[in-house]
Amino acid sequence: MEMIKKILIVDDSPIARKMLKSCLPKDRGFEFHEAGNGKEGFDKYVELRPDVTFMDLTMPVMTGYEAIDEIIGHDKSALIIVVTADIQMKSIKKVLDSGAYMVLKKPLKREEISSALVKAEDTLQKAN
Repeated sequence: MEMIKKILIVDDSPIARKMLKSCLPKDRGFEFHEAGNGKEGFDKYVELRPDVTFMDLTMPVMTGYEAIDEIIGHDKSALIIVVTADIQMKSIKKVLDSGAYMVLKKPLKREEISSALVKAEDTLQKAN
């Protein structure tokens, strides 16, 4: 069974990254990596090839929108879960059209993250 091991969290807020980590199941032994902006997120993606990437949209240096384009350009099969306070339909449509896997809105709920991971693992299994 294809399981998620490596998770990359890209958000310019250390508090948001910490909160996201705290919402993920503790017993799964996830390997966490973090990036503080889209450029760093893209570089880490290329280096680490995480199973799932959580991506904020509003960040300095390179936005989440740009980082998604870069990552998907590099790896069509990337699983990117957008985590944002911006839930305008056009923003959501834009990231999904760019190839993001799903959009979760801030503030995050533990159940939403758990079900997102279940769906992502399901997708990983079907891909292999």
